Order: sequence, then structure tokens, then C-alpha cells
Amino acid sequence: MDKNSGQKRAVSYLYPPVEPFDQRMFDRGDGHTIYVEQSGRPDGLPVVVVHGGPGGGSSPAMRRYFDPNVYRIVLFDQRGCGKSRPHASVENNTTWHLVGDMEAIREALDIESWIVFGGSWGATLALIYGQTHPDRVACLVLRGVFLMTRPELDWFYGGGAGHFWPEHWEKFVNLIPETERGDLIAAYHTRLFSGDRSTEVRYAQAWAKWENALASMNSVGAVGEPPAEYARAFSRLENHYFQNMGFLDEDSQILGNLDKIAHIPGFVVQGRYDMICPPQSAYELTSRWKNAQLRMVHNAGHALSEPGISAELVRVMNQLARI
Repeated sequence: MDKNSGQKRAVSYLYPPVEPFDQRMFDRGDGHTIYVEQSGRPDGLPVVVVHGGPGGGSSPAMRRYFDPNVYRIVLFDQRGCGKSRPHASVENNTTWHLVGDMEAIREALDIESWIVFGGSWGATLALIYGQTHPDRVACLVLRGVFLMTRPELDWFYGGGAGHFWPEHWEKFVNLIPETERGDLIAAYHTRLFSGDRSTEVRYAQAWAKWENALASMNSVGAVGEPPAEYARAFSRLENHYFQNMGFLDEDSQILGNLDKIAHIPGFVVQGRYDMICPPQSAYELTSRWKNAQLRMVHNAGHALSEPGISAELVRVMNQLARI
């Protein structure tokens, strides 16, 4: 099947676009205001969508994975992302602030418990939220699992993925002096937070381009120049979290706390050829979490928009709607 026919088939799985029935800004009282929206059925089955990055932001397309006649769909932009303000700010911006924001949103919307739906970094945050508030999670639906561990970061920023895309890896690495290449996250951090806007934009675009080139299985590596403001926000936020190891206490924190979500059902949708978050993490997670199902999509990479990934996620949500 060629690429275009696969994309057309994937679209048929998605629900038609729906407009939000509620949009609001939550002032968190610490300098951050969080954008939240609701769409679908106001009295429906609640699902909260946790976007990736860190730094990615939500999008209207994320509403299309849920039957709007069944689901009450909650989207929000994490701190510094999308419509949340201040844009690109890393002050008071940690994993634990985000977990607190999610719980505050749930309480403000008067939701007893909800399905938590997240991919990539969104899967990380969904798992940590679930382990912090296990009584508020009805189900976890995860995609492209990232467990926020050193081996995963080393894979993507230490040369592992670069073996598959050497020409793009070379461009990413060559912006850094040889003496600093032992820790590219730290080297980019210095430049992304240099205080000189032109320097920050240059390195932010390089950071974003490296990730974008590997996002889809159908990628040929030819990605355009990301818009300066988007790249700066995304790259600074992502680097901020990775430089601080996700603000977790230990490298294996998520796997070490699986007992807290052992009773929660989970569905993990994973691309077999995911170059950003390889399948090992999803496999290890579901091997230890007996109440979770691993659904490996064999002709897919990392992106939410991959036809096979989209189809399987819609299939999972339709299954949950019938329970």
C-alpha cells in the first residue's frame, strides 16, 4: 500500500472535527495560566488528552480520536505550551506542577475519574499522574511509551538513533564543539538558554529538526525549517525537562511504582519502528503491568498521525465506549 492510500484509510477511522463547547483559562496562582477546553458530549465519558513534548501543545486534531456522542473530551496545554501563558516559560515548570495542574482541572470540571490518554511525553506524564492519583484514573491509554530514563535519552541524544539517520545526526552534532559532545543535552541547554535570541532560535530549530526527521516511519528526513517561535518554545521546554531528568527522584521511578496502578486497566499502542521511543520501553512496561495490553503496530513509527497508530487508538477508544 502506498503512503497516500494509507493516509486516506487512516482518516476514515477518525471522527469528524467538533468544536469545543467550553474554553477557559485557569489561573494557577504561581505565574501560570493554563488553557483548557471541552468538546463532545457534556455528560459523556470523560477523557483527558495529555500532549507530548514536553513543549508540544494540544491541537484540534486530537479531538478526533473520540466519538463525540460518547466522550466528554478534555484538552489542555501544559505550562509554557500552546495557549497557556506565559509562553515558553520554564519558571515553576516541572512534572509535579503539571500533575498538580491536571488534578486541579479535574476538580474544577467536577469529574470523579477520567480516562487518561497520552503519547510520548504525554504517556510519561499520564503514568506519573496515575501513580500520584490512582483513584482518579479509570483507564490509561498510552502511545509511543517514554519512561523518562537515562537509556532512552542516551538512545536519542547519545548516538543510538543516529546510526539510522547518520546524515541528520551529523548536522545535529556538528553545531556543538567536540569537547562538549559527550553530553549534547547539556551543550544544547547552554545555547538554548544563552539569553541571545538569535542563538536560541538557531539551536532550537536544530533540536526540533532532529526530532521531526525521525517522527514518522514514512519520513525521508526532508523536514523544513520549524518556525522560530514554535521551535524556541518547544526546544527550550523539552531540553529543560530532559536536562533535569523529568524532575523524577530516580531513573526507574515509573517502573518502580507500577504497584500503584496495578488495578488500573491500560492499553499501550506502540509503533514497531518507533525511532524516538523504541518498543523496549512499552514492552518492559506491559510485562510488569499485568493489567495492561500491548498493541504493537507493525508498520508504524512514533507519530500520533501514523495511519496504523491512529486506527488502533480509535479502535481502543471505541472498545472502551462499549464497556
